[in-house]
Amino acid sequence: MKRVVITGMGALTPIGNDLNTFWENLSHGVSGAASISYFNASKFRTQFACELKDFDATRYLNKNEIRRTDPFTQYALISTEEAVKDAGLEFEKMDPFDVGVIWGSGQGGMGIFEDQVKEYVQNDFNPRFNPFFIPKLIINMAPGLISMRYGCMGINYATVTACATANTAIMDALNYIRWGKAKVIITGGSEAPITQASMGGFSALKAMSSRNDSPATASRPYDVNRDGFVMGEGAATLILEEYEHAKARGAKIYAEVAGAAMTADAYHMTATHPEGLGAYEGMKRALDDAGLNLTEVDYLNTHSTSTPVGDISEAKAVTKLFGNAPQHLHISATKSMTGHLLGAAGAIEAIACVKAITHGVITPTINTETIDPEIPKGLQIVLKDALEKPVKVAMSNTFGFGGHNGIVVFKQIE
Repeated sequence: MKRVVITGMGALTPIGNDLNTFWENLSHGVSGAASISYFNASKFRTQFACELKDFDATRYLNKNEIRRTDPFTQYALISTEEAVKDAGLEFEKMDPFDVGVIWGSGQGGMGIFEDQVKEYVQNDFNPRFNPFFIPKLIINMAPGLISMRYGCMGINYATVTACATANTAIMDALNYIRWGKAKVIITGGSEAPITQASMGGFSALKAMSSRNDSPATASRPYDVNRDGFVMGEGAATLILEEYEHAKARGAKIYAEVAGAAMTADAYHMTATHPEGLGAYEGMKRALDDAGLNLTEVDYLNTHSTSTPVGDISEAKAVTKLFGNAPQHLHISATKSMTGHLLGAAGAIEAIACVKAITHGVITPTINTETIDPEIPKGLQIVLKDALEKPVKVAMSNTFGFGGHNGIVVFKQIE
């Protein structure tokens, strides 16, 4: 099989609107959570989220692009522009059918859906819908518009596996390049879920934290007093490229995508398996796919969303796979800072893994004060401050409603 490397990255997140700002704030433990500004959330159980800061789409896109797209697609286009520039891609020198786009989003155009239904009801059920309603709504419009912007005529589709979505997209991109079906694939995920319908729905599930008096400390993975996740929004893009192709054009190479795997819990609509069986098998298979053994993994970016059940089941899976006290392995939960970007989570956490490899820095888990006694002892969780440590192999876990588990492994380029 062909080797696959990462040659470009872009980020638009609640703690930074570009790659460098995101990494700077992530490595310094900055929280992106604050009271919701997009609508009056005073009647909601959860009144805060991790919104983008100082973001203005007109800085990046023209009026027609903004008018015709939902924010989740706008975010995708913006992070992809940064990644394409970072990779130094010259599309005019490439066969357009060798370049693809595989993109993910868990909800797609939730904002436009909500707005159009409201207008329909408020106008006495008069069916005058925005002509761009459907194009703005559907998830595959993000990869479609990315391909149109850059002339990418190869593989092009969207993935949806809830919160495992972006890792699913990355894994698919990895495999298509491995199989010789593409030279370059633009991949990642985007989400714009801070809407009344989305926040209300997750509140009804009691999945989100209601720590309204202290949003910045609400996401606290592994803490005995955690009470749910914090919603986040944004996007991240990775340029995956066949190794020899990247070498031939003199590209900068961040890291290698070594392996990936997916499993299903086959257990519950919204809850993870209590013993983490699917997560355990997914991690094991991802390492097998990468041809790596357990002792080679230096860093694990856990899915840990700060939910009472999920954090425990994942910790059990990690302990089952790596042992009770793996001295070589450090773990951290970046959602404590970014919030949970649902279908985009795996993409920004992939960047955290790649940056850990290139910078030798493992970002911290913030807000965790007292480890839940139900969390297996012996795990080396990086708390409060970043840890400087050589990282040759990093792994990223993502798990989604429906029982989807997506795991990707990255390693230092040899």
